[in-house]
Amino acid sequence: MPARILKETCGFTLDLRQSGLSLDDLKSREAAYARAHEEMKQIEAGAIKNPDEGRRVTHFTDRQTYPGTALFARIETFFREIREGKIRGSTGQPFDAVIINGIGGSALGPQLVQFAMRGPYWNERSREERQGNLRVYFVDNTDAAGLFDVLQVVDLKETLCVHISKSGGTRETRNNMMALEAAYAAAGLDAAAHFCAVTMEGSKLWKHAQRHHWLELWPMAESIGGRTSETAVVGHVPAAAAGIDFRGLLAGACEMDAWTREANWLENPAYLLAAAWYALGNGKGERNMVIVPYADRLILLSRYLQQLVMESLGKEFDRQGNVVHQGLTVYGNKGGTDAHAFIQQLNDGRNDFFVTFIEILKDRANFELGEDMTMGLYLHNFLQGLSNALAAKNRPVITIRLDELNEQSLGMIIALYERSVAFYAELIDINAFHQPGVEAYKKISTQINTLAQQLQQLLRQQPTLKGEAAVFAKALNQPGQTAEVEGILLKLAAISRDFDGRVLQRKLEGGTWVFELV
Repeated sequence: MPARILKETCGFTLDLRQSGLSLDDLKSREAAYARAHEEMKQIEAGAIKNPDEGRRVTHFTDRQTYPGTALFARIETFFREIREGKIRGSTGQPFDAVIINGIGGSALGPQLVQFAMRGPYWNERSREERQGNLRVYFVDNTDAAGLFDVLQVVDLKETLCVHISKSGGTRETRNNMMALEAAYAAAGLDAAAHFCAVTMEGSKLWKHAQRHHWLELWPMAESIGGRTSETAVVGHVPAAAAGIDFRGLLAGACEMDAWTREANWLENPAYLLAAAWYALGNGKGERNMVIVPYADRLILLSRYLQQLVMESLGKEFDRQGNVVHQGLTVYGNKGGTDAHAFIQQLNDGRNDFFVTFIEILKDRANFELGEDMTMGLYLHNFLQGLSNALAAKNRPVITIRLDELNEQSLGMIIALYERSVAFYAELIDINAFHQPGVEAYKKISTQINTLAQQLQQLLRQQPTLKGEAAVFAKALNQPGQTAEVEGILLKLAAISRDFDGRVLQRKLEGGTWVFELV
């Protein structure tokens, strides 16, 4: 068994010594690895690798040339001029904060990089401590609480808003955009002087931004999906806002790309990692992937990898049209904390997982604790102790180590997992670059939105209507959607929705909710 793969760059180590795998476990699929490698080459050669949407997949290749493009320079210049006070808001005040409005890949990658590079208390630092870089806030849902909370702590006069949506029609992002437009208008501010967008040329958002003369507009490629967009403009703009060295992140990603183009799977960490996933889960995802970084600043890595892995690999059909129900379930938090939480089950409960520990060897600060021990050394020893305990019970362990957490090493991690996911997808013959399950939920949600609109119209037309949800569903000629109607009524009652001076109320009668306008 290949014990470890090492690289001097960032001290990268992939260690499978406690995975429970043997060389024979992996070598039996060498022919499949060779075929998958040829398909990986086709991705970078420009083949249509997302046939369902007729698209190429270019995130691996585009990041090689991106630092030399006019777009890269334009973004760097824009945020340099923000720092210098040359670009200001509608009242002439310099910008001090930015709201990043996006969901899915438009948020998870930027959030990971922001937290990893700037830590949890960046926004509490003074402008001088931030060297003029912006405080960064994210709104990534259509939960009003998220936007409300951000609006409590920013001054709109000095706040930039960046709206990120590839299609330009993502409902959650559009909702936040519309609410922010209203908030700026209510404050007597010209939103256009504060708003920027990252989207495809010609999209709904692109046209809206042009029509309203927004401050800046940056195009994104159709051939890069949201979950693989962190090393493109989607990741660049939020990083540049905080003064993060995005060029360094790209350098790390490209370093890993160059390494993982290696045909020999025993010398390619991405291929070896994917081969281990396949062997440990019998090619069917029978074990969960538990991500446990022993680094507080990587706490968002498991959330980021949940999307990258599960949205890419969780598919009903293979590329031949066979029903396969593939996928890998990902969860995790951070090392140390997890040992006092779900690790109890991993050690003593169901043996239905493999864990990946990610260790950062250099400490950001040195806290001596006496007896030749430091805080960081304790963390390392706790990791090794847990790893040994799990391995002793035949619980598979994979360990990744890096010297320090910086832009370059984070870029390496991102690129490693991107290529591992793509290679694994080739092994199981599925399209890793579409998301039909996401589209399915969007279509059904649109139907529920229509039902909510029809129900509110009914309440205005028949204000004396009273009864259980079934009464309202019947009045809509939708008796089969009583549960959906009740959910909408409960929401409308909870927010005291007004209907021409009447408010919807609910009360419990005979073990069920009864609704009426009062």
